[in-house]
Amino acid sequence: MTRRDIVTAIPTSFRADGSLDLDGSRSIFRYVGESGNEGAFVLGTTGEFPAVDDDEFAQLIRTAVEELAGRMRVIAHVGQPSAYEAVRRVKIAKDAGVTEFAALTPYYLPAAESAVYDYFAQVAEAVGDGALYVYIYPRRSGITVSPELLARLAQLGPVVGAKVSELSLDELAAYRAVVPDDFILYTGADKDLVAAGEVGAQGVVSGVSSVLPKPFRALAAAADTGDAQTIADAQTAVDDIVSVIGGDMARMKAAYRAMGIADGTCRMALVQPDEAALAEIERVIATYR
Repeated sequence: MTRRDIVTAIPTSFRADGSLDLDGSRSIFRYVGESGNEGAFVLGTTGEFPAVDDDEFAQLIRTAVEELAGRMRVIAHVGQPSAYEAVRRVKIAKDAGVTEFAALTPYYLPAAESAVYDYFAQVAEAVGDGALYVYIYPRRSGITVSPELLARLAQLGPVVGAKVSELSLDELAAYRAVVPDDFILYTGADKDLVAAGEVGAQGVVSGVSSVLPKPFRALAAAADTGDAQTIADAQTAVDDIVSVIGGDMARMKAAYRAMGIADGTCRMALVQPDEAALAEIERVIATYR
């Protein structure tokens, strides 16, 4: 059977004044832990990681492990502009019991492939006998990872896979062609669970599934049947949710508020949903929860 992991990218809850809402974040972890999804991607883009300091990072990672260990894999995102900072976060996460890590490429300043390789070599050394995913998101980081570079990175012992965001299926297929057969590729495109699998990916890292996981589970199950109409029907439901919530953390938090899970907001400068958007969020909750 084809592997179709659904790894949930989890938002971080903040209070109205911008301070960390650890209780709200704990509630989100608990809710996600009931989803049946294969893993949790903690403090990635959806978790607003650039706005979280080391102490908050430690609190959130410890809380994620407390709430999710034994129920789903916890992948801690440790990516930072420098290897020095990323290694520091690896150590914090390891102290909390994490064994799986992801690291965005270094960002803000341009970096040659040799510098990107060196960054991941240092992070991989810190990960040690754990597992490390290369997080490729050029539209946010400004750093591209060529298939040739990913093939080199795949030779680093701890590097077991990559998360690829906002790249085409053809680009995903180009990565698949150069990495080992057991190298794991996750797409960051919520709705492409089935489509990405057709070009060799093993699953999706999905923020939308943190809000309404059932349609994603239904799509994975439908894909396993191989029945075209069943898959199409399940895909329509996922497409509907993604069109309303998308990769929008403010909308995700509005949904949590509507469901009584967490009354948090965003720390980063994100536009809040208007009345029309809130009505659509209420609709998809009523339809798919």
